[in-house]
Amino acid sequence: DKQCKGVSAILYGHSDDVTAVKFFRPAENGPNLILSGSVDGSVRVWQNDKTSSDHYRTVDTLEGHTSSINCLGVIDGRQVLASGSADATIKVWQVKDVNHHWETCLLQTIQTSPKYLPLTVVLSASGPDLLLASAGTRAEIFVYAGSKRDLTHQATLGGHDGWVRCLALTAEKGESNGDILMASASQDKSIRLWRFRIGSKLSRGIDQPLAEKTHCESLLLNKTHRVATPSVFYSITFEALLFGHDDWIYTVSWGTMAGKLQLLSASADSSLAMWGHDTLSGAWLCTTRLGDISVQKGSTTATGSMGGFWTGLWSSDGQSVVSLGGTGSWRLWNYDRYYKCWMQGLGVSGHVKSVVDVAWARNGSYLLSAGADQTTRLHAEWIDGRRRSWHEFGRPQIHGYDLNCIDTVGEVRFVSGADEKLLRVFDEPKATAELLRRCCGIKNALEHELPTAANVPVLGLSNKLVEGNGGDFSDPAPGLAEQVLPRNAGPTTAVVLAQSHPPTEDDLARSTLWPESEKLYGHGYEISAVCASHNGLIIATACKASSLDHAVIRLFDSTDWRELKPPLKVHSLTVTCLRFSSDDACLLSTGRDRQWAVFERDEANELFFRLRVANPKAHSRMILSACWVTIKSEKVFVTASRDKMCKIWDLQKSDREPVTTIAASAPVTAVDSFLIAGEGLLALAMGTERGAVTVYLMEKATLGFQSSRRFEYS
Repeated sequence: DKQCKGVSAILYGHSDDVTAVKFFRPAENGPNLILSGSVDGSVRVWQNDKTSSDHYRTVDTLEGHTSSINCLGVIDGRQVLASGSADATIKVWQVKDVNHHWETCLLQTIQTSPKYLPLTVVLSASGPDLLLASAGTRAEIFVYAGSKRDLTHQATLGGHDGWVRCLALTAEKGESNGDILMASASQDKSIRLWRFRIGSKLSRGIDQPLAEKTHCESLLLNKTHRVATPSVFYSITFEALLFGHDDWIYTVSWGTMAGKLQLLSASADSSLAMWGHDTLSGAWLCTTRLGDISVQKGSTTATGSMGGFWTGLWSSDGQSVVSLGGTGSWRLWNYDRYYKCWMQGLGVSGHVKSVVDVAWARNGSYLLSAGADQTTRLHAEWIDGRRRSWHEFGRPQIHGYDLNCIDTVGEVRFVSGADEKLLRVFDEPKATAELLRRCCGIKNALEHELPTAANVPVLGLSNKLVEGNGGDFSDPAPGLAEQVLPRNAGPTTAVVLAQSHPPTEDDLARSTLWPESEKLYGHGYEISAVCASHNGLIIATACKASSLDHAVIRLFDSTDWRELKPPLKVHSLTVTCLRFSSDDACLLSTGRDRQWAVFERDEANELFFRLRVANPKAHSRMILSACWVTIKSEKVFVTASRDKMCKIWDLQKSDREPVTTIAASAPVTAVDSFLIAGEGLLALAMGTERGAVTVYLMEKATLGFQSSRRFEYS
């Protein structure tokens, strides 16, 4: 959108992962619906509630499948949809608007035979009858035809050597006979085109198979298949075989560009290909290829070579295409009519798996996040005149292990822990500082002292410092154009981004890494928690543990990165959270052993901490999060637990009983607080594992409730 807001709405309702979505217009002049299928076995029908263009509500739920929904197929204007499931069935449904109320009914259940799991299903209509094609965990395509309540299997289209991942139908434009073209994409790295000709006249090609044929001949054999409905006859023939991708092909999509029919394919080789029909030769040729160029790919996720493209879609005018990839971002390309080429635009990015921890910069200018997708990401507000929007501005760490925790150390450094026995420290590079200054107005007084950039060597795991850069490149064209790299730019070339807009996915994957400066050793198991003191001098760390010997808290001095011994011992199981008080005088720890502990700094040596107090029976279940609330000189903190309780403790009153207890409807997984200056109020935010966030306003003096606001989606 023009405001670059990215996500405009989030639809909540399914109880498990969403696996399929479709836009659906049942009536020609009716509203647009959204269909979603889930691992929970249901299909939900969503409609805009008219109060806001960004708000949708569930108007019906289709239930009947006994396993995950894999695919959805629709016909606009026909009130019919189909769903394919991992229970090896395809169900045909009818959706009708009756007096502004949506009613659905099951028309037919098709048992796949021979048995396979449908991964794709498409529908077409001619008169009152339907044509349905399905494919999945077999190398064949199965065609069904008949009335909407009596679809029968009438043809099996062979030729592929692997599972068929996607089917796409379109009416051939400008043809009076109304031919239908179907594209099939397979794990055998090929695309096959099929022609559905309406009427008794057969398509061009051989009607009967050869008696003896080689493997190559069988791939190109053009046997005619006949399909009939009560009102229409079809003849189906093989039209073309398209090769060009180096890995599985996930999706194909038909579109029209400059009045010509085009086919867009998305592959696990991290590329999009556009195919068009050449009128002179009669062949289908690849006219454009977008995405990763093979010479720029490497052996690590830092070069964007992992995951591939999962889907490719056309815009309605054929001037833009988008693709969702394994790195968790939508890539956008717009066709530039002046330069007559495709330019990469500003897409939507984010983590592709769970976000496990976040940390603000010490001055609050940007946010760092760590995810189970093995990446840390930097988010900041883009200031473009009057337009303001948050975007991903960096991918400092692309790791080989799932990340577990992160915290900032000073103004230009952060430390992260993952499913490994060590922690890694990263320094902000000059390339990121310049980008944040140019796009976000974030100034860094230490910018001239920062390292230039970083890269990940082939087969490497650590971000290596790169002094110098491969060049300073501005946009090749006005607007959001694709970053132009020098000819010798490869996975190990550092490029400083000279642009005034957020980086594209290609830039994020290659040009925004932070160099790794230190490794912190000492723990025997995977890192579970990390926290840096506010003055940046001490880093507290913990690892997963099942005994007192490993459930220790290790402190590191950030000036020389040596461990401050002895480690702090009190917990018997994994330490889940570490927090320094605002004056760094106390360190709060919580664990799976249901207790919290407070360590106090030695007045004679600010690097030494000793146990002040611990409560081994603070909660009835493990404590998952905690935070400090400093009110004058008093020490108050909050703990959140799986027992669905959030407790506020005041050490000056009691270390055994909380002063306030807040009950939640689900296990509390995160908590934080903030003092509202000048109003005498404390804001306490509490998040649960169900996705609900509740913000409480409390009196600072008494810790009594004043009001609360709940943000929950169910």
